[in-house]
Amino acid sequence: MRLLPLALLLLSATLGAEERPLRFSVIESWAMPMMQIDNGKATGGILYDLQMRLAQKVGRRAELLVMPRLRVQQMLVRGEIDVRCYVNPAWLQEPHHQYIWSVPFMVQRDLLVSRPSDKLAPLPGETIGTVLGFIYPQLQSQFNTGQLVREDSRTQELALTKLVAERYRFTVSNELSLNWFNRQQPANRKLPAVREVASDLVACIVRDAPDVPTMPLLRALVQMSNDGEFTAILAKYR
Repeated sequence: MRLLPLALLLLSATLGAEERPLRFSVIESWAMPMMQIDNGKATGGILYDLQMRLAQKVGRRAELLVMPRLRVQQMLVRGEIDVRCYVNPAWLQEPHHQYIWSVPFMVQRDLLVSRPSDKLAPLPGETIGTVLGFIYPQLQSQFNTGQLVREDSRTQELALTKLVAERYRFTVSNELSLNWFNRQQPANRKLPAVREVASDLVACIVRDAPDVPTMPLLRALVQMSNDGEFTAILAKYR
């Protein structure tokens, strides 16, 4: 008779472990339409919808951990994040051998953006608006030599706002964020793209560990791609 309570206890512990939420990383500098963050919590946006749907498809709850990029990098190295989405191999400087790459779910186009009256190329030594912690591989050599100078902002939206306020003449923005920002600008004040800086496929990385449904998550991402779910999520925010 003593074995029955023990068996029930072990079963309860197993079920509890299976119900642990999946830990998704959210970088606090993300802005709409990629992610809406209110009072330190993720509440909406393209990546919010993607991650919530992904967790739903594997029958788990999603825990969206909002934190600075540096802390995300540290937790990634320690294996304390289960899924990190919106990433490209060129953007990762930390080791991630315990993670498996998913299929790409979208293309990010980074653009050099100016004020409406400034469409010429940046001058040598000119300041360029950037986002704190973001990596721009195609511009890094120019930053290293001082041909261009970074001025970091906490979010992409703030970098664009500072451009409007004439803190500098140019900033780098992804296309989706620029289009979202321009929704709020009068027709004669919309910020134009001068040229494309980079075009990168972005995907998710999933921790390969016994306590993570790694293969179901990767298969769910393939299914979402094949079923057009990614396209539908993107269309919602265009």
